[in-house]
Amino acid sequence: MTDPVSVFRALHHGRAPGDPLVLPGPWDAASARALEEAGFPALAVPSAGVAAALGHEDGRTPAEEMFAAVARIVRAVSVPVSADIEAGYGLEPEELVERLLAAGAVGCNLEDSVDGVLLDPARQADRLARFRAAAGGRLFLNARVDSYVCGTPAGTGGEAGTRTGGEAGARTRADREADALERVRRYAAAGADGVYPIDAPHGALPRLAAAVSVPLNALGTPDSPAAVRRLGELGAARVTFGPALQRLAVAAAREAAEGVR
Repeated sequence: MTDPVSVFRALHHGRAPGDPLVLPGPWDAASARALEEAGFPALAVPSAGVAAALGHEDGRTPAEEMFAAVARIVRAVSVPVSADIEAGYGLEPEELVERLLAAGAVGCNLEDSVDGVLLDPARQADRLARFRAAAGGRLFLNARVDSYVCGTPAGTGGEAGTRTGGEAGARTRADREADALERVRRYAAAGADGVYPIDAPHGALPRLAAAVSVPLNALGTPDSPAAVRRLGELGAARVTFGPALQRLAVAAAREAAEGVR
């Protein structure tokens, strides 16, 4: 029997330009089954979608509930499932690995910001290296880079970075790209299997992809195949949609309910 992690890892490599790996995001068992039935070879659980389904604000789902939701999704399908575990819920890398494996996930996204504050890139790289060592190749580690959603850090080696808004809003696009480039390089060198500079401008994607030898994940929209192909042409080997599908489903349910009413 083929190892699902090996299958998942192989899906990221050897992609033709314009043909990135598309990983839609289920938020529960039913949506996971629907996406598998639609023909997708793997899935990527979005934390924001799960939070909404469980009645939490984004970023406020308790770790136990998140891992339980991931486990339910994994049990519902036969394709590999990766999970967004936010910034790790304050858990040590070794415990994160144990919980992901217990849930049956083949990989995860791990963010480098907490409550809108960018973490020091050197310390985050060390954390990723510990995760990679503990995983021993059993998980695909996708290192999320939040430079474009949180701004740039106040200074390397500092305890915290720049919060969203205020100073972060005044940072130039060049500042953000320089920070993102530093982070993708550090994280790839630390052993991340992929990097995810979320919300990176399309113009920056070729430079970010060229900076590392690992696959680059880009955030796309599920309503435009042409836009997804364009992300692949710009250097993305993988495209995810965050909670977009869950929000579309809620909007469709609202519309249907209003029609019935």
